[in-house]
Amino acid sequence: MLLTTLLMINVKTLFTLAVVFLLLVGCITRFRTKNNTPPLLAPAYTTVGVQEFQNLITDPDVNIQLLDVRSRDEYDDGHIGVAQLIDVNDEDFVDKALAVLDMQRPVAVYCRSGRRSARAARLLVDKGFKVTNLDGGVMAWLDAGKSLVK
Repeated sequence: MLLTTLLMINVKTLFTLAVVFLLLVGCITRFRTKNNTPPLLAPAYTTVGVQEFQNLITDPDVNIQLLDVRSRDEYDDGHIGVAQLIDVNDEDFVDKALAVLDMQRPVAVYCRSGRRSARAARLLVDKGFKVTNLDGGVMAWLDAGKSLVK
């Protein structure tokens, strides 16, 4: 009797888990992104190292928009190439980005260490931009022997 009861509980538990699993798979399958990747698994933006970032921002075929998301003082101390400045800590960061950036062109973002630019990348992706983030930010850029413009 006890064995039968235990088997029934386990069968009920397994059945419940199977139903929950199928519902989750069904929901993920129903809502797919353009490249047919489930949204829960789709990368929001790409993070690359210094060399790949430099290749990206200097490739004329890519037509990248370079965005520095640090403060004005940090930007004035030195920035990468012809980067535009929009401070991610400004309340109107998204509004400024939408006013300045072309949604049809990819955006490369960076900050000092990569934390603020990761936040900026998420905000931009949420608005429909294709974004690449510099891993390690300006600190990694300088550690790799790259220079800044003042």
